[in-house]
Amino acid sequence: MSISMMSTFVKPMHREGYKFVSAFALATLVLFWLWDPLGWVGVGLTVWCYYFFRDPERVTPMREGLMISPADGVISLLEPAVPPQELGLGPQPMTRISVFMNVFNCHVNRAPIGGQISRIAYRPGKFFNASLDKASVDNERNALVITMADGRQIAVVQIAGLVARRILCEVREGQAIRTGERFGMIRFGSRLDIYLPEGVAPLVCLGQSTIAGETVLADLTGAEPARLGEVR
Repeated sequence: MSISMMSTFVKPMHREGYKFVSAFALATLVLFWLWDPLGWVGVGLTVWCYYFFRDPERVTPMREGLMISPADGVISLLEPAVPPQELGLGPQPMTRISVFMNVFNCHVNRAPIGGQISRIAYRPGKFFNASLDKASVDNERNALVITMADGRQIAVVQIAGLVARRILCEVREGQAIRTGERFGMIRFGSRLDIYLPEGVAPLVCLGQSTIAGETVLADLTGAEPARLGEVR
């Protein structure tokens, strides 16, 4: 399959973005009327707004047991942590992988594994920098529990950040979801936490970049130990 130059740079846009891009474009016309240099600043901001809301297709690995990154970004935390209490997953720590998204990442979120959405829990909160550890506890968040066919459960948590003020969840409890399927987004910088089932080792490292729907976070059927990495 050939990839055209146009498709490399021009991506589909999430429907949430249309009203924002329209508002930025209208403001740009006003800025041009006031002063041309301001208008060009508006053009740049409009292009950035479109870029933020881009929703490109992704090629998701289909082998059973693979857990895929739910977000574009960087692995910012990798440690044992107790999942949010509202999810009812118990008090025992689970391996948590945190993916931090800056304002230039694609912010469409995708399911890390296929199964049934057995619980969705929204919790209002603060808006600390999403790269901080305390953001998992204190920040506004929306959490999903996905129950797999073998009964094991994973959790994926959308966390609002310093700039983010809107968590969008487009799925419902009881719904079946496939690995890599879109389930929501967060506006303007944020983080996703993924809690792995007991005994599952992460296959990513701190500082590693991830691609939503493509980067493998863990293999639920494998026995490979946690990976180590270094900056080169």
